[in-house]
Amino acid sequence: MDTMMMLLLAAQVLCLVFLVGQICAAQRGQCGITLNGAGRDQKEEEELKRMRRVHLTPPLSEQMRPKKLEEIVGQAEGIRALRAALCGPNPQHVLIYGPPGVGKTAAARLMLEEAKASYGTPFQRDAVFVELDATTLRFDERSITDPLLGSVHDPIYQGAGAYGALGIPKPQPGAVTKAHGGVLFLDEIGELHPVQMNKLLKVLEDRKIMPTSSYYQPHNRNIPSYIHDIFQEGFPADFRLVGATTRSPEELPPALRSRCTEIFFRNLSEGELEQIAADAADHLEMGCEKEAICRIGAFAQNGRDVTNLMQTAGALARMEERKEITVSDVDWVAKAGHYAPKPVQKVVCGQKVGRTNALAVSALGGMLLPLEIWAEDGSGKLQVTGMVAEEELDRGHSKLRRKSMAMESVETVLTVLKRYYQLDADGYDIHIHFSGGIPVDGPSAGVALFLGLYSAMTKTPLPNDWAGTGEISLEGEVLPVGGVEEKVEAAAQAGVCQVFVPQKGFQESWKTLGTEVIAVDRVEQLLQWLQQREEKQKEEKQTA
Repeated sequence: MDTMMMLLLAAQVLCLVFLVGQICAAQRGQCGITLNGAGRDQKEEEELKRMRRVHLTPPLSEQMRPKKLEEIVGQAEGIRALRAALCGPNPQHVLIYGPPGVGKTAAARLMLEEAKASYGTPFQRDAVFVELDATTLRFDERSITDPLLGSVHDPIYQGAGAYGALGIPKPQPGAVTKAHGGVLFLDEIGELHPVQMNKLLKVLEDRKIMPTSSYYQPHNRNIPSYIHDIFQEGFPADFRLVGATTRSPEELPPALRSRCTEIFFRNLSEGELEQIAADAADHLEMGCEKEAICRIGAFAQNGRDVTNLMQTAGALARMEERKEITVSDVDWVAKAGHYAPKPVQKVVCGQKVGRTNALAVSALGGMLLPLEIWAEDGSGKLQVTGMVAEEELDRGHSKLRRKSMAMESVETVLTVLKRYYQLDADGYDIHIHFSGGIPVDGPSAGVALFLGLYSAMTKTPLPNDWAGTGEISLEGEVLPVGGVEEKVEAAAQAGVCQVFVPQKGFQESWKTLGTEVIAVDRVEQLLQWLQQREEKQKEEKQTA
């Protein structure tokens, strides 16, 4: 019995010794891992510091980024409207429409700084400008990650962290909270996912965002008080939204548009692009031939194109040890980069039967659309080219196909001519053609179609330097359309002398756009102007 007790005691001692040895070995191993891990951390930190010591020279586009609102070229009206919306005691949410590269982001960022100094402003000195690109925003429907609205890290996704082990959900603020008290700038807001858009609209109303989690228990004492506060009161999100888009207003949700002041930045003219090119040459500390600057204005579509062309042309000149950018440099860069010169739209002097000019507007600004109409006695054959004949409307769960509004405008004008002027299209073969290679749609070509069809069917010449925009009703009324200012500017640049626009919605500022703007409310007034021109020409011939 004593022997058995001795053997049992010896076995227990051996087991104890073995366990102590294993524990010591494990501790030594952990120390080794810790030391090795610390060594790796130190190496990674040194590599990170080394990378941060490396700096490249900033690109020309960054050097030319406006530092003051006065440095933004060509957007005086848009900046004035933005100042009215953001500076003062009651700043508003804003939507900025305009083509790319015309200064929308720079204007919003600089305007916040001006707003901070305005009288009665609610913006504090430390108000932040948070910028996001809606095209790159990604979110998870389970709220695991959402850089715009914020997320909740539930314990199941936290691993073995302190909160995860205790079953505590951890809310994370998003951009709407980080912008609290300042401005949230959403570039390309029209690309935002519909789910995100609806949630953002709710935040704009509530001025806070309420996180949710099935793991949150109001009576859980392990949850810190600030997390209780977030789940019960929400993250603060009182900011002003500034959204920028290259889309047209009709493509954005009405619920968003109704909450915002809408501001429009226009396309830059060639002269303004040339001004940016001259400034770029100064930043490059190089000379630039005058013809080379004009050539850049012809090739560039916006300010970014100008800086890219100038930077590459300047680098080419420096490679050849020259201090001046020449026309050949610009031409070579344009050829290598596949830059196409903008089409030059200029009307020619004279008059022709059935020829006039319609006006349109796109993301690039206004444009002139030459309209040619041929009509001869025939069997009523109608042919229309250069316009959209049919369009498809997306209604969410269904799609609707219908005849385009431009084609409907043709039929409406033909009805007006038959009803009021006894010009029946059934007695003619008619071909209507919109030149320019751009598919035309919309009702605004009604005025030009009326003049052109009347001219072609009565063989009355029309002056080449006329243009018109406006919808025609079955009663012969000229109805208002959008984008008139951009259209008139395009007409003036093309050398048009007289532009007919709708009387309804007429603005006196249109008279200062470089051409004679004539407001009409019925088609009879269009023919009165045509008749007055004919009488004037007869008098001039008699005098001569």
